Amino acid sequence: MSEEATGRAKGGIARREALTPEQRKKIASDAATARWNNDLPKATHEGVMQIGNVEIACAVLEDGRRLITQSGFMKALGRARQAKGRDYYEGDVNLPAFLTAKNLKPYISKDLEVTSSQLEFKPIKGARAYGYAADLLPQVLDVFLDADEAGALTAMQEHIAARAKILIRGLARVGIAALVDEATGYQEVRDRQALQQILDRYLTAEKAKWAKTFPDDFYRKLFTVRGLPYDPTTTKRPGFIGNDTNTIVYERLAPGILKKLHELNPKTEKGYRKEKHHQHFTPDYGLPELKSHVEKVMFLMDAAGPGNFKQFKLMLERAAPKQGDTIPLDLDEPN
Repeated sequence: MSEEATGRAKGGIARREALTPEQRKKIASDAATARWNNDLPKATHEGVMQIGNVEIACAVLEDGRRLITQSGFMKALGRARQAKGRDYYEGDVNLPAFLTAKNLKPYISKDLEVTSSQLEFKPIKGARAYGYAADLLPQVLDVFLDADEAGALTAMQEHIAARAKILIRGLARVGIAALVDEATGYQEVRDRQALQQILDRYLTAEKAKWAKTFPDDFYRKLFTVRGLPYDPTTTKRPGFIGNDTNTIVYERLAPGILKKLHELNPKTEKGYRKEKHHQHFTPDYGLPELKSHVEKVMFLMDAAGPGNFKQFKLMLERAAPKQGDTIPLDLDEPN
């Protein structure tokens, strides 16, 4: 070991020896707390949901679990803290304070005993916090409502039953997960995840080998319904055909399809795309759905008749409305 390293080691030992037992204990405790906090699940979204006139603090963890905070749960039940001087039943279950009154025991299911554990997590601000799974709330409300119906509640618990009736009515209209998502802003993440699942089902980043997906009849019928002559001897198409294909096919399959295709298959500097869009569809789901839609479009072209493009698009809008598209379906004829 070098003299410099030896000096640093001796300095560290000297500093530790200079600490009082209380200071050493605090340093060890702080280190343990830091390690513990790093292991806690972290909240990514926090907010307050409102059911009737009741405001309840909630959060969503990084793994997608929805929580109601400990204080939010107590507030939902109209309680500030665990009451004192009441009879509680003993057992080997770790029930939260609001379920430990002896008179509630007959109305608590075995499943509720298992799923009502308190969860510790790291809030966005602060070291740690406590909460309960959001879907525990309606189960706890049912306990108090069942006990109330049986006439088993004490006078001090009746206000909880009254609160439970208000909350149950609110929850009957909107799911608890949706309320938490809206309050915390997690619904935007949820929607993005749902959209990504749709795109993953339809599209793949790996392009397939080129194979004819749009039959020649598709373009012949498209020219016919537009009232334009069709030349089967050439594959060159007017510029508006590409726009037509986007607006009557790709934008009507599922939300975000065309946008994702533009990312997977961008235009080159010369203004053309290296692959066909349909080469990026999954063979097991996306491609069959694409072909099915093309067949539907061709049927509607025939139903509209030659030169009746406007009628065709009105029929298409009813049969296969756009899915969150951005390019307007122009009703005017091309220049």
